[in-house]
Amino acid sequence: MKKVISIPGAPLPIGPYSQAILNNNMLFISGQVPINPATATMVEGDIALMTRQVMENIAALLKEANMDFTHIVKTTIFLADMNDFTTVNDVYSSYFQSNFPARETVQAARLPKDARVEISAIAMR
Repeated sequence: MKKVISIPGAPLPIGPYSQAILNNNMLFISGQVPINPATATMVEGDIALMTRQVMENIAALLKEANMDFTHIVKTTIFLADMNDFTTVNDVYSSYFQSNFPARETVQAARLPKDARVEISAIAMR
């Protein structure tokens, strides 16, 4: 059974898609960029701050589905600049304790709203 997950604790979609979809025991989280949902503005400055905001947006969607980071089985990280990989990886890894999800990281020519990082995730109970 498909359920749209839409909450004020994560940025509103900037196009025709849902923040996340819960289908049975699987949660599909759309790519999150570093938009602060309280201000609806992009986090500026340091890539570590941007990545933390992305991960907090993902955390809010997981919480709404009664899940947490231990439920994530797959992520995709998109970077505007692969030189940011180490810093993004350091912040990202701080959200997981063990049994890391499968993942790929790719450099994209351009991300929505000219973000420097975007992360999507799939979680499962």
